[in-house]
Amino acid sequence: MNALELDHATVPGRLTDVSLALPAGTLAGLVGPNGSGKSTLLQIAAGLLPPGGDVQWAARPVADIPMADRGRLAAWVPQEARFEFGFTVRSVVAQGRFAHGDDGHGVDDALAQFDLMALAERPVTRLSGGERQRVLLARALATDAPLQLWDEPLAALDVRHALATLQLARSLTRGGKTLLFSLHDLRVAHCLDLLIVLHEGRRRAIGPPATVLTPALLLEVFGVRASIAPDLMLQLP
Repeated sequence: MNALELDHATVPGRLTDVSLALPAGTLAGLVGPNGSGKSTLLQIAAGLLPPGGDVQWAARPVADIPMADRGRLAAWVPQEARFEFGFTVRSVVAQGRFAHGDDGHGVDDALAQFDLMALAERPVTRLSGGERQRVLLARALATDAPLQLWDEPLAALDVRHALATLQLARSLTRGGKTLLFSLHDLRVAHCLDLLIVLHEGRRRAIGPPATVLTPALLLEVFGVRASIAPDLMLQLP
């Protein structure tokens, strides 16, 4: 059974006729130039935008899933970590348990996984951009949702936390969860099972990173004459 299916997802002016299917346990990345539709596709997959097509989580149409159940099935991490109020780090991460009755289960583990225990009682408004991003990721992890959708999760992180996040993502998918996230740093693409390339709102390529990231594709999609050098790839421990 596929964990996520998009069938002809379309948002006028932003995304056109994009289809994909991610089997359970897949670690997938979404790449493309700025404005290519990555965030739009992720929001459609998360049920936050009407798709102009069909979206299914584990063979269930998202439109038929009650809102009260969605937070247990999919977790969404936005691109920007904005906080208007000074809630503590712990209380924000605990929001991930709201759909479960706010039972607090897994909150400490999520804090630890993202190196936030020492910051647990600090207001989120007093954190750096990278620390705030880790709070959002920890909140998503606390949901224990089988489908994880993260928009640019590595962009604000230093190298240590970026690699730790990739390692955690890999462990989540080995445990049966499915994770789709957008990224710009192609040095980490080889860590993924599947790479989806968007260009001008359309799916340009999909497949294993080694077969997708060819010099021809880099020139067509990104406008650069380059190749991926294996010795420059960031490696997971």
